[in-house]
Amino acid sequence: MIRVAVGGTFEFLHLGHRKVLAYACETAKAGEVVIGITSNRFASLKSHHVADFDVRCQPVLNFVSGFDVSATVVQLNDAFGPALNDCFDYIVVSPETFSIAVELNKKRKERCLPEIEIMCVDYVLAQDGKPISSSRIANGEIDVNGMLN
Repeated sequence: MIRVAVGGTFEFLHLGHRKVLAYACETAKAGEVVIGITSNRFASLKSHHVADFDVRCQPVLNFVSGFDVSATVVQLNDAFGPALNDCFDYIVVSPETFSIAVELNKKRKERCLPEIEIMCVDYVLAQDGKPISSSRIANGEIDVNGMLN
């Protein structure tokens, strides 16, 4: 069974998040997707206020329920979560988090664990041609669909 890891804060569950989650589910091919969502403590390090874990978790679960995968959500208290020690075939990231996946594989190698294949999904661009991001939505620049406010 294919195991895929994906992680993030998943604030506002915007189009970029949906693209990454859909890619993770399609890659799993009826296997397992482990979705790491930042804990409230870890999310408090963001530059803007982030909604409670449960508020962020439910839309993610609702979205992935439309795919033929076994989805599990875990709280992330650090950048790596269970991918640091558990067996995964793939990790799905965005360009923003690609470097974290590279660092993850370095740490796995130090622990004599196999690397996880990194699959990077391109940004979804907003109406203004810049990437959709939770920070931009929180700042009121764009909505969750990337339309200018």
